[in-house]
Amino acid sequence: MNAKAIRTGLAAALLGLGLAAGAADGDSKAPTAANAAAQVPASVDAALRKNLPARMPNFPPIDQISRTPMQGIYEVRIGTELFYTDGEGNYIINGEMMDTRARRNLTEERMEKILALDFSQLPVKDAFVVVRGNGKRKLAVFEDPNCGYCKRFERDLQKIDNVTVYMFLYPILGPDSTEKSRAIWCSKDKGAAWSGYMLRNEPPAKADASCDVSALARNIEFGRKHKITGTPTLVFADGSRVPGAIGAADVEKLLAAGGK
Repeated sequence: MNAKAIRTGLAAALLGLGLAAGAADGDSKAPTAANAAAQVPASVDAALRKNLPARMPNFPPIDQISRTPMQGIYEVRIGTELFYTDGEGNYIINGEMMDTRARRNLTEERMEKILALDFSQLPVKDAFVVVRGNGKRKLAVFEDPNCGYCKRFERDLQKIDNVTVYMFLYPILGPDSTEKSRAIWCSKDKGAAWSGYMLRNEPPAKADASCDVSALARNIEFGRKHKITGTPTLVFADGSRVPGAIGAADVEKLLAAGGK
């Protein structure tokens, strides 16, 4: 059994037993990110920032050091990557931290917060908008026209009503994706062109050479900056991010959870 399989099995054993998290002791709560960072002794912070780069010359600059619920173990954040180490940086762990009492994946929970996007800061001018029903709820989606999972997601999305969808064309699967995205972006009715291709495989008309497609490059740059590495990627009004295609029922749950 390889290491990945072992990790997967461990996660399943801890998290997939169907047991209520409420059975755990109440003192197993992890500290908030702000409190955890504030609770790191200055001597530990200084030691880790000195020792890790000195002992591992290619170690990138550290963005944040935080306390974890595990005594003597600290979280080191570099961009959107998390590592764990002791107070001297003698050992480093690249993996996930589980709370066995609460049956929670603490690393996954932290990553969700780190990857969250402020919906109000999304560059919606570089998206086209599809409104269904009263459009009261909000959802942003990054998609590539050549992405098979995106096409499946689009079929499920037709079942969602009363939502405003901000569709960001995100051509990352090759030159043909860029050409199709150009054609859709330059269409008179972007939403119709998108639906026609994604739902009925109707190719959009070729883009006019004079059409401004700089939004596509800005979308790619935004995605790189915020670690959007695959399509579809969904962003909900509360900032939560979901990578990958999910069904209509799950979209509804997340829209409701966002309170929008």
